[in-house]
Amino acid sequence: MTTNHLNSESELLQRIAGGDEAAFATLFNTWYPLLSTLVLRVTRSEMLAEEVVQEVFLKIWMGRESLAYVTRFKPFLWVMAKHMAVDALRKAASRVAREQAFGQGLAQTEADQEPDYHTLIDEAVNRLPPQQQKVYLLARRDRLKQAEIAELLGISISTVKSYMQLSVNAITLYIKQKAGLGVAILSILKIFS
Repeated sequence: MTTNHLNSESELLQRIAGGDEAAFATLFNTWYPLLSTLVLRVTRSEMLAEEVVQEVFLKIWMGRESLAYVTRFKPFLWVMAKHMAVDALRKAASRVAREQAFGQGLAQTEADQEPDYHTLIDEAVNRLPPQQQKVYLLARRDRLKQAEIAELLGISISTVKSYMQLSVNAITLYIKQKAGLGVAILSILKIFS
């Protein structure tokens, strides 16, 4: 690589770090085809590769300020893309496993005459601590956004997120204990539908 190329790449990264959209478009157009090929080799799925490459460039743009400190962009890009491709494959494999477990759980649950989902969910929600219960009901029943809930209750968005996570975990655990894994999976899907 020539010194001139390194200087122009460094300058391009500095411009992007400063928010220059045209510089980012240049970077995107330069690296997109090669990166797509690399990610396609890892994922072996055109659709997944396309998603990963778009996420890589979105992540670069969202964290563009850090580009000012990148001295070797190609290795930086390759490592980021490889990690994101592997993560995407893991998520896809996990999703397939959940769908298979769901299918098996559904068949088993139907055979075992599952308990009423809504009753189990209501029982679990009633057992939540008061503040978690409020947050959960505002999010699920009233369909409020996290920012709206935070403002309404005078708490931070991170607290709302934390309460939601704790609530869903507690509800899932309760349903697992009362009805088994298959019903818990079905109930969780009901919670999020």
